[in-house]
Formats: sequence, C-alpha cells, structure tokens
Amino acid sequence: MLLSEYPASELMLLHKRLREQYEQLKLSKVSLNLVRGIPSFEQVALSERLDGILNGDYQSLSGIDTRNYGGLDGLIEAKRLFAPMLGVSPDDMLVAGNSSLALMFEYVNFAHFIGVSGPGSAWSLLGRPRFICPAPGYDRHFYICEHLGIEMLPVPMTDAGPDMQKVTELVESDPSIVGIWCVPKYSNPTGVCYSAEVVNQLAELPRLAGNTFRIMWDNAYSMHDLESETQVNSLLAEARRSNTQNAVVAFGSSSKITLPGAAVAFMAASRQNLRAFKQHLQIITIGPDKINQLRHVRFFRDFDGIRRHMAKHAQILRPKFRLVLDKLSSINGLGAGEWSHPKGGYFVSFNTLPGLARTVVKLCAELGVALTPAGATFPYGIDPDDRNIRIAPSFPTLKDLETAMDAFICSVKLATVEQLLSTR
Repeated sequence: MLLSEYPASELMLLHKRLREQYEQLKLSKVSLNLVRGIPSFEQVALSERLDGILNGDYQSLSGIDTRNYGGLDGLIEAKRLFAPMLGVSPDDMLVAGNSSLALMFEYVNFAHFIGVSGPGSAWSLLGRPRFICPAPGYDRHFYICEHLGIEMLPVPMTDAGPDMQKVTELVESDPSIVGIWCVPKYSNPTGVCYSAEVVNQLAELPRLAGNTFRIMWDNAYSMHDLESETQVNSLLAEARRSNTQNAVVAFGSSSKITLPGAAVAFMAASRQNLRAFKQHLQIITIGPDKINQLRHVRFFRDFDGIRRHMAKHAQILRPKFRLVLDKLSSINGLGAGEWSHPKGGYFVSFNTLPGLARTVVKLCAELGVALTPAGATFPYGIDPDDRNIRIAPSFPTLKDLETAMDAFICSVKLATVEQLLSTR
C-alpha cells in the first residue's frame, strides 16, 4: 500500500516505530561516506603493479626517452591504447596528465578567454555566454561554468539522454549558447546511456549554433560496465558524417581504471581543434608525464588488457550495487521515492517525494552517513523540486554499505511519513 493511502492512525503508529528505529540507529555512532564515487582499496590494489613496472627502462616503443621534455600531445603508444575508449583514431587524440577534469577546465578556459579560432571567437566577447547542462548531472562540470561566469541552463535528462527537443529549442532561439555538457555512458548520476538517436541529434545540433559552439563529451565511464558491455555510439564519428566534427571535444581518463591520483587523461577532437588547442597548451607545459603514460602502456599492453582489468573492477563493484538495489526494493510500492537501476558507472540516482531530498540528507548526516549534498546534481546547487540524491556505493565495504543503506531507508521513510502527516 502507498504510504499516502495509510489511515491517519496507522501512519502515526508507523511514524512512532520509525522514530524509535531512527534513534536506535543514532546510537551506533557510525561515520560513513557515500559522497563521491571513489574507488575502494580493493579496486586501486588492482593496479599496484604499475609501481616499478618500467624497471629502469624509460624508452618508448617509438624511441622516445620519456624522462625528458617534449611530446606535447603524448606518446603514440598511449594514443593507440586509449583511442578505443573514445571510439576515435589515435590521430584524433591528445594524451595528457592525470586529470580529465583539468583538461576539460583548460579547454573551456581556452574557448572562453582565448577563442577556439582566434581572439575574435572568445566566448567572453558575448558578454554572458550560456551552457546547456542536462540535469541531474555532474556537479564538477557545473563548477567549471560557475567559476568562469558562464551561465547555466538546465534541461531534463530522459531515459535516452538529454531532452533533445528542449536542447534544440534553446540552441535555435539563443545565439549566446556556446556549448553543452554530456556524459554519454552511465551518466552521472542517473546511469543513463545515450541512445543512437540522441547521439545522431547531437551530431546535427551544431548546424543550429555558431561556429564556436562545443559539445563537451565527457566519456568518463566508457569502460565501467557492471554486467554485459553497453555500446554508445562515438559522437565524433557521427559528427564527421554530418561535417560538424569541429563542434565535438571528447574526454576520458584512467582515473577509475587504475589509480585516480596517478591516472592518464586524454581528449579527442578534430585535427583543426587539436592544432588550436595545442598552441594554447604549449604556453602551459613543455610536455605531459610521459613516464606515467608508458607505465600504463606496459601495464595494459593493449585495449583487451583494459577490458580484462575492468572485469575485475566489475567483480568488486557488482555486489555493492546489488546490495543498494536490494535495500531500496524494501520500499517498493510505498510511494516514498524512485531510483535508477544502472548497468554500469558509479552511482545510483534516488528521487524522493518533492521537497524531501535536503531533509533526507540531513537525517542521514545525523546518523553519521554523509551523502552528496542535495541539489549538487543541478546547476548552482539548486534542485527545483528538491528530490535528487546521488548514492555512491563504491568506496565502503559491503558491511558498511549495508549499515549506510539501512540508515538511508529509515531516513527516507521517516521524512516521507512526516511530510504526509503534516498534510493530514
């Protein structure tokens, strides 16, 4: 029975039991963190062999001494290794340091202040450029825009990707829109994979925009399948067929594959885009960490090596996601919320009844369970319906995750019942 259909007397009795359960949980004095999608100790241990793998041999297959300066766009071997993750040719790639977020920031910074095709093309010349932000989405994308003063326009996410009708209407009607953020596979936090139709529509979208419009294609979870492998079409390949390739800039990294603090980040774009960006990049650096790139090449050997490695990650993560979904199934049919059932990625997205996300996060915090702040998955931290909560199951042990989910379920039910009682 839906909680909203409970007679008042039964709802009050349930509230009493939930409050007692909540107070009992508070006595446990736990301190658990489900805020960010951090790989667990077991996951990072999978890549321990990176340490010392070069064994004094720093020369790449192409004859480069990786200890020295140079190689602005990275080792060709690293490009060949990581190109399939973005569905591109190695010639379309640039391989950099450890952070794809740093690459994304630097590209937006470059487009905003320098201009993708010279000073006259800088987004900042528009006065207040605007970015389309599918929401719920990735908070760090939003922070980049907010930091640079780029206005954000949220559009809803559907089960197939961004609401493309809304996206198209905005681009057609507003010349100040300079880009859109996309996480095409296992989108953060909803776990949505973009459909072939949405990818095709995005490839056509730049025809409606100005020449400096950019689709920021953050393929962060391209290898993060929990069950069978899911395919999402390469936007750069589709854009080439539409002759809109200059509008696409794709990003990825090994951050949640090997070691987050010592990963390899990379980007793919048209040759014209790469030339322009490298002219900017050479002002910042003489070259990336090629030693780390070579370590990854030796560690994986080829793309199949990455696949085998990610199967080990899935073995660790799969039981945690199953536990979260099993716990959430206990409130099926109560009308207390709805949630995603991701087939990969790092998050489960939970929607409370309208107006309750902040309350649930606060109740959990009082029990010692830290969650991503309510609203973080929307631009400016404002969820207009105060509903979305991002659950990150990867870091805790199964035992700690079970404790955290018990606290979460109790908090959701308590907040829901208290809201219903307030309207009786």
